[in-house]
Amino acid sequence: MKKFYIIGFLVLMLFDTLAQISFKFASVHAMPLTFDWAWLVRVFSHPWIYGAFIGYLGAFFIWMNLLKHAPIGPAFAASHLELISVMFLSIWLFNEPLTFTKVAGAILIFAGVCFLAKDEENHSQEADLSKGVES
Repeated sequence: MKKFYIIGFLVLMLFDTLAQISFKFASVHAMPLTFDWAWLVRVFSHPWIYGAFIGYLGAFFIWMNLLKHAPIGPAFAASHLELISVMFLSIWLFNEPLTFTKVAGAILIFAGVCFLAKDEENHSQEADLSKGVES
């Protein structure tokens, strides 16, 4: 089951990352922001907007499947790992600066996911032990 979670959350992170990066590329292409018909044509004529739709649809279906099996606390935290991947890809693709605040935030996100996963593992081991005592 652990392999299922790891693969599932990696695929979720890939779809979420695709959606965010695609939206960024589409928004750069659609500038200037004018909220008129020409702007909508610019947005929907760029292929990256469809990458964003695919990313969100894929993330939705993966997330719904993961929620059937994964505990909600660690699952919700792990679903935000794409913030780290988007940060690194934005530095590379869009020349965004890597700041101390971004690095600290990424470390805190990753640490939070690890702590929640470890806590859930401890709770499941305790539950297994208590089931063994009862039977």
